[in-house]
Amino acid sequence: MRICGVDLVGNDAVICLLFLDKQQFSLPECRVRKLTLPKDHSRGDLQYFEESFAKLMSDYKVDKVAIRERAPKGKFAGSAISFKLEAVIQLISEIEVEVLSPSQIKTAQKESQLPIAFEDTGLKVFQKDAFTVAYASHMLK
Repeated sequence: MRICGVDLVGNDAVICLLFLDKQQFSLPECRVRKLTLPKDHSRGDLQYFEESFAKLMSDYKVDKVAIRERAPKGKFAGSAISFKLEAVIQLISEIEVEVLSPSQIKTAQKESQLPIAFEDTGLKVFQKDAFTVAYASHMLK
């Protein structure tokens, strides 16, 4: 199964592709590490983000997108733009989307330890949460 983990931070959608085939994980190279929506965005910018994200998922034949849930209020609340990005991604009809809570992600990590240290994956540090949510989605199937 091919899963794209997404961590929405501010006006960025940080992504990580994680494929599982015959009990073997692979992290394919991806042409982008994050997609950004301008802070002063218009309807056209949202449509462009949606088209770009959908094309990326189609090009890499992604089966499912897993998004890390953000708190709606409080100290660690997500920004208004990040909730717009989540809505745009969820409305793409060609892909299956799931939102994983931090507790679901922690449960998956406890039940099945990562087979490799994150530092050895070759991913950038800012992709760690996207990688973690993709891994948790694979483990929670």
